[in-house]
Amino acid sequence: MVLVAGVDEAGRGCVIGPLVVAGVLFEESAIDTLQEMGVRDSKQLSRRKRESLAPEIRELSLRHKYFDLQPRTIDIVVDRGVKLRKLNYLETMVMASIIRDLRPDIAYVDPADVVIDRFVKQILSVLPWEPEVFSEAKADSIYPVVSAASILAKVRRDRIVAELRDEYGDFGSGYPSDGRTVRFLESWFEEHDTCPSFIRGSWSTVKRIRGI
Repeated sequence: MVLVAGVDEAGRGCVIGPLVVAGVLFEESAIDTLQEMGVRDSKQLSRRKRESLAPEIRELSLRHKYFDLQPRTIDIVVDRGVKLRKLNYLETMVMASIIRDLRPDIAYVDPADVVIDRFVKQILSVLPWEPEVFSEAKADSIYPVVSAASILAKVRRDRIVAELRDEYGDFGSGYPSDGRTVRFLESWFEEHDTCPSFIRGSWSTVKRIRGI
């Protein structure tokens, strides 16, 4: 029996909320079933479709795993500015951790680095065995197992963001390109001197608003 894992993230570019990495493990024979279920890149699916597919994916899988990278952790590595040890590397190590926990024979991973060979080598360097690791741009649109991980990551992050909205008010999508998000940030920092734990203080949008 060949075990295959997919790994992907959601929320990398957001200024509000965590970056969520998800991994999911299947028997290789389940890949056809994923396609029949209509699994594809989460960005190509409606929220309702993602929500309906997520439990089906978990049911079909052998195991699944999440890791939530909180804004404060992201801020530390971005602000310290160590070459080749910033967000790409942090996300790569989280993905490697998930692969280590799932222990597949083959892993398909959406890359966290534009230099894909470096990305794959960094993952393999911290694993206690040597699975086959495949990674390419837009892997979430190419490999159903990565699409499945993409859906799980997106659904989990959406739920976390919904909880943050309930607590702090409507901040839109949480992306810097969203005018509602920017207005929320401007209003927040008019009233508060410090950056809260749910906002990524290292993002240029926040630094500009705060004048730092």
